[in-house]
Amino acid sequence: MMNRIEPALLRELTGILQAGAVEDAALEAKWILEDAPSADAARQIAMRRAKHEPLQYLLGQWEFYGLRFAVGAGVLIPRADTETLVDAALERLRKISAPRIADLCTGTGCIAAALKSQRQDAQVCGVEISEQARTYAVRNMQALRLDVQILAGDVLDEQLAASMQALDCIVSNPPYLNADDMQHLQTEVTFEPALALDGGADGLHFYRNITRIWKNTLKTGGLLAFEAGIGQADPISEILAENGLTGIETVRDLSGIERVVLGYRA
Repeated sequence: MMNRIEPALLRELTGILQAGAVEDAALEAKWILEDAPSADAARQIAMRRAKHEPLQYLLGQWEFYGLRFAVGAGVLIPRADTETLVDAALERLRKISAPRIADLCTGTGCIAAALKSQRQDAQVCGVEISEQARTYAVRNMQALRLDVQILAGDVLDEQLAASMQALDCIVSNPPYLNADDMQHLQTEVTFEPALALDGGADGLHFYRNITRIWKNTLKTGGLLAFEAGIGQADPISEILAENGLTGIETVRDLSGIERVVLGYRA
């Protein structure tokens, strides 16, 4: 990390990013200078960013819920929208002592870590099929000194679900892009793993199957909370209702988008 930001270097990096049509070029140039170990390293990062490689991968870390997470190729980048899911779960678990929480499709572990950081009494585990992503999740828990178990497994494996019972809460930010979305990804998003993005033909594959497979792992009154893509709140709500969940509601993010859909086991 550079000790001080040189105005001339900041202008140089901003120019490199602007030439690559990077939005918020000045802000990203500042972030690069704050994290780069040297001027030469900052220039190299800026040149790669101008080709639309994700800034988060280039810096090797990103912030989520006030915590720093290691990120890189093979793992989904934490996004601020997902903090709405963390907030929604924490609010609804407020009166439950020592809740048992499973984070399905945990990726970097950012949701599980954020929940554990706020509820030290909680027993939290993250489930992830990707070996690359699990490596980041384990690394992040160790760096943050959080006692969160990271499990290798497919969230669509019924035997795995059957091995986990009496949960107070399941949270998940599953792959939710549909087939058309996958054909029209922003350049930056193409660097992220398709495994973490592709939600099937209509984007709802994981919502249907996670709900069906995992609903009975919840205690009576247990919470199932999903992050939703734009325009998905209604069909996800229908999936929860079809599976017998009650008290179904949506929560909007700071942009006013219905970002979380949740319900309870009857």
